[in-house]
Amino acid sequence: MNDQPDLRQFLDEFSNFSDGGAVVPMAGSALKVPTIGQVLEIAGSGSRVVMDTATLVELQGHEDQSIAMSGQVGSQIKMKVGISWLIANVRTLRAGDEPGTVIANVDFLGEGSERSDGGLGHFRRGVTRYPIPGVAVLPVTTDDMRAIFAADDSPHVEIGTVYPTDDIRGTLYVDPMLSKHFAILGSTGTGKSTSVALILHRISELSPEGHIVMIDPHGEYSAAFKSCGELFNVDNLQLPYWLLNFEEHCEVLLTTDGAERQRDADILAKVLLAARTKSKSSEQYGRVTVDSPIPYLLTDLNQILVAEMGKLDRAGDTTPYQRLKNKLDEIRADPRYSFMFSGMLVGDTMASFIGKLFRLPSNGRPISIVDVSGVPSEVTSVVVSVLARMVFDYAIWSRTEAQRPLLLVCEEAHRYVPKDENASGQAVRKILERIAKEGRKYGVSLGLITQRPSDLAEGVLSQCGTIISMRLNNDRDQACVRAAMPEGARGFLDAIPALRNRECIVCGEGVAIPIRVRFDDLEPEKRPASSDPSFAASWREVGDEAGIIGRTVKRWRGHGR
Repeated sequence: MNDQPDLRQFLDEFSNFSDGGAVVPMAGSALKVPTIGQVLEIAGSGSRVVMDTATLVELQGHEDQSIAMSGQVGSQIKMKVGISWLIANVRTLRAGDEPGTVIANVDFLGEGSERSDGGLGHFRRGVTRYPIPGVAVLPVTTDDMRAIFAADDSPHVEIGTVYPTDDIRGTLYVDPMLSKHFAILGSTGTGKSTSVALILHRISELSPEGHIVMIDPHGEYSAAFKSCGELFNVDNLQLPYWLLNFEEHCEVLLTTDGAERQRDADILAKVLLAARTKSKSSEQYGRVTVDSPIPYLLTDLNQILVAEMGKLDRAGDTTPYQRLKNKLDEIRADPRYSFMFSGMLVGDTMASFIGKLFRLPSNGRPISIVDVSGVPSEVTSVVVSVLARMVFDYAIWSRTEAQRPLLLVCEEAHRYVPKDENASGQAVRKILERIAKEGRKYGVSLGLITQRPSDLAEGVLSQCGTIISMRLNNDRDQACVRAAMPEGARGFLDAIPALRNRECIVCGEGVAIPIRVRFDDLEPEKRPASSDPSFAASWREVGDEAGIIGRTVKRWRGHGR
């Protein structure tokens, strides 16, 4: 493109837009890019531009899809500053003061150098020089879009195509995305589970020796990763009860509140420490605390409890001891808890459990799917707490070893890090909040997946450096995401309620600039078991109802067996 014309000349051309528009040829290119407006006002992160309505309408039939989108909310425009092209995103539109014009608020995304053919090259995020009012505004071409979204040599995965193009690939940079945590948001039915599976499959293919642990509360993802992941549920998880720390023991064994709960907790701390130190293996570790993950026998805990109770003079003093003993007996006798409170789990299996769960080594299966759908609801949060804490504690205590970063993916995150600070399950809330704040230092990445971001604890979402937002129907959820996203992505946010299924807005550390992406289709064998049933079709079918009920009741009573 030739040097910028002076402001008077530009305004003369601008006044003739309704007669066909001024065309600025790009040197060495067959494509002619029309000038669509001029800069009106400049601010630090964005500005206002005025555009000609007739030119925008005329461009809607252009063969270049990106140019055809010119001026629409969510589209990009460019302007020349020195020898650089400045790229901005259209956030809002309104009718201009002059007939036949529209005023747009735009957010600056970044800048690139001018190639010899007048196109865009070497795009980078951020702005070093701002335009002055009166500078010409041009539409961004598909070639420009290719330059903007061209992936560099950093490790990355392709997840779909950039809107509104058909062939420009949307990429996520793996290291920035994982090191600063990420969140995947979307209302029920938007294709969230399939999109999560797609991203994790792509990361697993890029890093076949990875270490990913996924908490799956609905049993959806086992079907998606049966060929490349290790699957755990209540039948084979074998989570040793002695791995629980004191706070997690309290959540399982204490049934009281207030002052009574504190008294029960003091008793539990005393007998638990005695049971841990009674173990022969405890001698080699020196100082042992109630939190030390040292094996102990449940029978020892029970005997110490009874012995302590026998030392008391008054019968009324035994009540808290009896409460603890009754709860312990109840859990030991309940087959639903056998995956955790079983006499078979007393051996020191900590090393093998960690190796198996964290995929060390991965043996070509870099992801562990932990299906907690069969876990009794009273201890689900405790199980998630133990798994998350094991990830974090392992990372802390292995700092002097060769680095093996871990990724913890938590589906239905609003269950475990709720906004309500008085909700049950404080242990899991504390550890997930700590991972969100400190995990990066120790090589632990957190992936949060939720359909209700407004129900997440304050600050957790803002700790996620990359946000992948699918359609959100609720106003509170949209406001929550808007507050967590950077200023430059605000124009994309307005499109969140209008996104189609399997479409998303990505912004933050994992992408060069905020993008709107249509996810790739995933092979049927890699999809999670999360498809919605067809009521209309299913309600036309009949037959074997008695057999269905009989088999269901059997599985129900046998807890899935």
